[in-house]
Amino acid sequence: MLHAISALVLAAEAGGEKSKTAFYIFGGAFVVWALALSVVGMTQATFPTTAAIKRGTILVGLVLMAAAMATAVITA
Repeated sequence: MLHAISALVLAAEAGGEKSKTAFYIFGGAFVVWALALSVVGMTQATFPTTAAIKRGTILVGLVLMAAAMATAVITA
């Protein structure tokens, strides 16, 4: 995941002005994840059903948040 972020940032730095594309990709993915998670959470009373699903859900959210934050700072 971090390799993909660094590749996008290096590609953006090759041009004169820093591209915000990496931030838009990760920020958009984070928004889609949050909306999907809210829909699932509101429609299923027992979500998450297991501790493993709970940890996985948190992990995906943290990775997307960190990627969006990192690309926002790097491309600023």
